[in-house]
Amino acid sequence: MYRFRLIVLLALTLLPVVRSGEPAPLAPMETRLVFGGDVMMSRYVGKAARAAGDPAYPFREIAPFLKAADLTFVNLEAPFSDKGKPTQSGLVFRAGPEMIEGLKLAGVDVVSTANNHARDCGGYGVEFTLDWLTANGIAATGSAASADAAHEGIVLARNGTRFGFLAYTYDQSNGNHSDIDARVAVMDIPAMKKDVWRLRSRASVVIVSMHAGTEYAPRPNHQQQAFAHAAIDAGAQIVVGHHPHVTQPIEEYGGGLILYSLGNLVFDQFQRKETQRGELAEVWMKEGKLLRWNLVGVDIGKAGPHLR
Repeated sequence: MYRFRLIVLLALTLLPVVRSGEPAPLAPMETRLVFGGDVMMSRYVGKAARAAGDPAYPFREIAPFLKAADLTFVNLEAPFSDKGKPTQSGLVFRAGPEMIEGLKLAGVDVVSTANNHARDCGGYGVEFTLDWLTANGIAATGSAASADAAHEGIVLARNGTRFGFLAYTYDQSNGNHSDIDARVAVMDIPAMKKDVWRLRSRASVVIVSMHAGTEYAPRPNHQQQAFAHAAIDAGAQIVVGHHPHVTQPIEEYGGGLILYSLGNLVFDQFQRKETQRGELAEVWMKEGKLLRWNLVGVDIGKAGPHLR
């Protein structure tokens, strides 16, 4: 009996001490991240929202799914600007400032602003977009007020984990500019690797956004693969891709996850079937480790996207 009591007493000494009135320590929580593809709120999308009298109109169907995530990321394919007339057609995009209501309704936390349309509204559009996102509580990565800041990335904390985001584009001019705006990060593997290494000192999870690939191609090209593999090798856990406007395969590589292209999310490419079918990627993480992932299909119609 004495031996049994001694064993019980020793076991009790190993339990965490909780003083009266103090909450018990909480177990680490899972974090659910949702990644979406290209969001372009200009041309027909903007026109439909104006006709409905609802700037959040394109996101109404999918907002509950996106908002329920702990962190939601998309690629912002059109800059915001309060100058000029609404874009009706063509390949130079401009989203009216009011269209940010869709991102807010959907609870989007962070967007990539590094893509080939980043400078469609010139230097003013780059600055206005960043300021407007900040004013509305949405973080941006891939472009910033300075070149150095564009390569620093941003960090968002959820459930005790710090998530760092970096973003890069294969092109920033869309054929409209002959110079380079250093405030928009372009794809360069050595530079990206340095950025990832530096960001790892501030974040336990690093996520790299990659705007690259061949439009409408069902598989990633060499540039996408080389860049994504280098990012994982450098310490990123997730690489999320966009630009092809169609979905591409997912690759598990080096303990990380590569989403080569999630296709469109909010867009008006109605001429092709494959551009009207995107994907949302759900990723669950805990204490900086990737637990599991899932793909949710999205159908994109003239009333906006809805879950398949």
